[in-house]
Amino acid sequence: MSSKRYEQAATLVDRKKAYPLGEALALLKEMPKAKFDETVELSVSLGIDPERTDQVVRGTVVLPHGTGKTRKILVFCKGEREIEAKQAGADYVGTADLIQKIQDGWLDFDVAIATPDLMRDVSKLGKVLGPRGLMPNPKAGTVTDDVAQAIAEIKKGKVEFKMDKLANLHVVIGRLSFAAAQLVANAQAVLGAIVRAKPAAAKGSFIKRVSVSSTMSPGMFLDTKPLLEEHQER
Repeated sequence: MSSKRYEQAATLVDRKKAYPLGEALALLKEMPKAKFDETVELSVSLGIDPERTDQVVRGTVVLPHGTGKTRKILVFCKGEREIEAKQAGADYVGTADLIQKIQDGWLDFDVAIATPDLMRDVSKLGKVLGPRGLMPNPKAGTVTDDVAQAIAEIKKGKVEFKMDKLANLHVVIGRLSFAAAQLVANAQAVLGAIVRAKPAAAKGSFIKRVSVSSTMSPGMFLDTKPLLEEHQER
């Protein structure tokens, strides 16, 4: 966003206000637009110690209205699973050929799935896929023998969330072209999944702050009380 357009958007935001979710999303849609369909993202600050391994927050959620983005799916599998993966709509299917291609620098995919029997081979790609969040992982449902189901869930709008080193989460909840009600439903689904992912070792207030923004907009802090009452945060 140009600095002028950003400044115009910033004048619409009350930095001292905690916005109801619906109001924040409506305001987001009123801001000066970029020349593309911006991504809308929820940012969540957690009240946990990111240094403690028993307080890692990670999980997945299927967004009721999807992400608005078609994601390219790669599946590491062989034999009958290859046929299943292709029929389910995978964009790339294979094993050794794909591993070599990725080692040579190719990364034209958004999600990687692998069957458990191939993880020993796929683990060679850890240094390449890990930092990019593309490494198949059982907790994310991307290491599985049921590749067809995993592909179907991703196509429906399944996304993964994982806290960063500062105990923050950033999760895409759709596009600016979505109806406000669709974005609200997606946001509620994400918050519910985060609450359910609360580690047993976490004490006190788990979700400290929540804000929403689009790719080129300033963020708006949300009123978390009504958002979390529905999920009965403990």
